[in-house]
Amino acid sequence: MQPINPSELESLLRPFEGRTAYLHVEVTPGAFVRNVRAQVEKTHVAGAGPYRVALKLAEHGWVRVEGLTHRARDEQERLLLAGHDDKGRLTTALQLSWTPFPA
Repeated sequence: MQPINPSELESLLRPFEGRTAYLHVEVTPGAFVRNVRAQVEKTHVAGAGPYRVALKLAEHGWVRVEGLTHRARDEQERLLLAGHDDKGRLTTALQLSWTPFPA
């Protein structure tokens, strides 16, 4: 994973706008949702690092994840965003995919 550059991240999020994607959101310890299918209307990146990403969902509200520090795109073109604390531990995650994530 690479540290987030906000303008690069905006470019990586833009292809999801106006399309249906599968979402995985995780907050540790203890909460996650996986394979939520949603129409992403608009994306937004904010903050000076760590960053927050908001996804406006068509007719279904918003998904907002804060504390994001790193990003990657894997071989299946899934966008993987993660937030790590000062000890390198995962604290938050937001992942977007065109196909369902493995169960």
